[in-house]
Amino acid sequence: MTDAPHTAARVLVAGIGNLFLSDDGFGPEAVRRLAAEGGLPPQVRVVDYGIRGMHLAYDLLDGYDALVLVDACPGGGAPGEVTVLRIDPEDLGTGEFDAHGMNPVAVLANLDQLGGTLPLTFLVGCTPAGVEEGIGLSEAVGRAVPEAVQAVHTLVRQLVPAVPNASVKSAELRRS
Repeated sequence: MTDAPHTAARVLVAGIGNLFLSDDGFGPEAVRRLAAEGGLPPQVRVVDYGIRGMHLAYDLLDGYDALVLVDACPGGGAPGEVTVLRIDPEDLGTGEFDAHGMNPVAVLANLDQLGGTLPLTFLVGCTPAGVEEGIGLSEAVGRAVPEAVQAVHTLVRQLVPAVPNASVKSAELRRS
């Protein structure tokens, strides 16, 4: 697990992928489960972007302090292997931005052209078994979804400052 040395006030968790290309639907499935489980701080927003790259780019202009991408990513590992990586601007290079598609590298690399800057960024990725046409995850990738959800929870705990007990007690006193 990659350490997240910085804290963030606002975190965007973005599910990326195409549900019609089997394991490429990993990101949307993982964030769907993450949202259904709940338990995240209020400053964390969870969104299934699917293949809507422009939507993600514009949402990043709203001033998020951190971004957690959840996506299928070929990495040479066994299908279903979950990897957490920190992504820095120099890792992105360049890419042609397609307003009607989702190439996360191109979206993030071109964010500055829209007037934004890349926030502290992490990828929770899963090695796909296949991305051929078809709906539904392979067995290996389906089994990896809970691990990815847990990885996002771990990152969020590292990124979002905990509420000190004194603050909670003060808030409770004011409501009385």
